[in-house]
Amino acid sequence: MTLSRVLPIVVFALFLIPIATSSLLDLEKKRENEIIQQKIIAEQEAREKIYLMGKFEPTQNEHFVVVPTEYGVNDYPMYLRKETLDAFLKMAETAKKDGIELKIASATRNFDSQKIIWENKWNGVLLADGKNLFKNFPDELERFKKISEYSAVPGTSRHHWGTDIDINDSTPSYFKTEKGEKEYAWLVKNAPLFGFCQSYTLKGQDRPTGYYEEKWHWSYMPLSKNFTEEYSKLVKENEINGFLGDQYVVGQNLIDDYVLGINLDCI
Repeated sequence: MTLSRVLPIVVFALFLIPIATSSLLDLEKKRENEIIQQKIIAEQEAREKIYLMGKFEPTQNEHFVVVPTEYGVNDYPMYLRKETLDAFLKMAETAKKDGIELKIASATRNFDSQKIIWENKWNGVLLADGKNLFKNFPDELERFKKISEYSAVPGTSRHHWGTDIDINDSTPSYFKTEKGEKEYAWLVKNAPLFGFCQSYTLKGQDRPTGYYEEKWHWSYMPLSKNFTEEYSKLVKENEINGFLGDQYVVGQNLIDDYVLGINLDCI
């Protein structure tokens, strides 16, 4: 091949080198950006999972505020998401005009707080349904199921989120009294107007799984609806551990039957 023929080919090849190099660099940069983006998403999901499972300290979270002592049943500090507390205070003020007094019996409980409740029931330190479960249920799997009738497994409680509150009391017997029945009737009629939904209604065809009815437990929907959805997407059953009896988690269908086993109006 003559030089006159070779020279244009060489020139053309030299022309293509920068283009090819640029394309390779662009492809490499795109891959790097994708890896960075995936890492950012993974880190964000990890932070969300920590929050959803209650593995944080509410007193150190900027979204949480302390419940005013005059609105608490007990004298120890309680915390809620600011939006939840604001909605509750408006509801309580409206209820007062109707002769109903609303106070918070329980607010945010992080993983460690829920673990204390769970393990005290597991060991018989705290009675459940009036019984010492450690003595009455020597079979640990049966004990696990018994505690789960009313108490959430640590890492699965809606109280982790700062969106759910127990109002005035947390026992079925209280809401069988004349006072309790009157308060509950007011809540059923008016709480939805302030964004609250009763998480655990009477079990039946519409809610066949999950905890027994809790007339005291109300959830602030503008926040909790999204957290419920995120929990179902991010948290896996094998990640629910770190407490006595956690070896019985797998197979109990805790996410579908308990975390998602709520009043359909709250989903």
